Amino acid sequence: MSDKKSVKEYQKAGQEIFDRLHIQTYPIGIKYIKSVNQIPSEAILPSTQGKMMSICQAFYMSRKFGNIYAITAADNFCTPSSVAHGWVNISEEEFIESQVRQGWHKDEKAEKRRAKKLYSTNFKNIIKLGFCGLISFPLHKAPDIPDTVLMFGNGAQLTHIIHALSFEHKTKYSIKSSFEGFGESCGKGGLMPFLMRKAQIVIPGSGDRAFAGIQDYEIGIGMPAQHIFYIIENLFKTGGRQGLGFPVKSMIPLNLTTDLTPGFRYMKDLIDKKLGESKKK
Repeated sequence: MSDKKSVKEYQKAGQEIFDRLHIQTYPIGIKYIKSVNQIPSEAILPSTQGKMMSICQAFYMSRKFGNIYAITAADNFCTPSSVAHGWVNISEEEFIESQVRQGWHKDEKAEKRRAKKLYSTNFKNIIKLGFCGLISFPLHKAPDIPDTVLMFGNGAQLTHIIHALSFEHKTKYSIKSSFEGFGESCGKGGLMPFLMRKAQIVIPGSGDRAFAGIQDYEIGIGMPAQHIFYIIENLFKTGGRQGLGFPVKSMIPLNLTTDLTPGFRYMKDLIDKKLGESKKK
């Protein structure tokens, strides 16, 4: 499988995975940018309209309505995610204070333990990368080659995606996920797959549920963009003819009788009696 794919190939892949899995929202592509000059003319930039929106809202609008959005720190009201993406440089102390005021965790000690992991290593590294924003778009309308692909679906649809990624058990396509309940779609679904080159399962977090119209049944998966072609190549191959398929071929019991419940048995006796009486007439 070639490492180089064109924009048209990504567009085709986005439509194909949408059609074959019958997911209810479009797969989206995410492109991380280092200059506003990379923003395509068709992208909606909320700040130019005097508005702000979060990254997870932009993702939702792309996957649900097919819009292309560009988000920078100036557009994003969810300031922690701007910091987490390295768009704004703040000190570790300032980061901790912002999170203490949010009340997400037990106390300042808990936030310091979290910051040691998130800020001390990840944040310092991402600042050096020099990103200033992202572009979110439905994959079938991709204006550029994405860095990450993010999809949402139900449990059965995600199972098929996981099966496809695991079909050959290659380390490159293995899924490594940890969960915190915050920054799930923007961090786990978008940024981490781009930086770590690993697919991540997304259990929608607080922002997704409070701001971004996520449905209770939805689970997501973010992945390095090129993984989408590997998924398409291996989709529905697990188990061969006996695989789950789509729609999912759930087994149902076919050996049930009227002895299943006392009420069924009673009614069966009555029916047999009445049928017997009618034959005698």
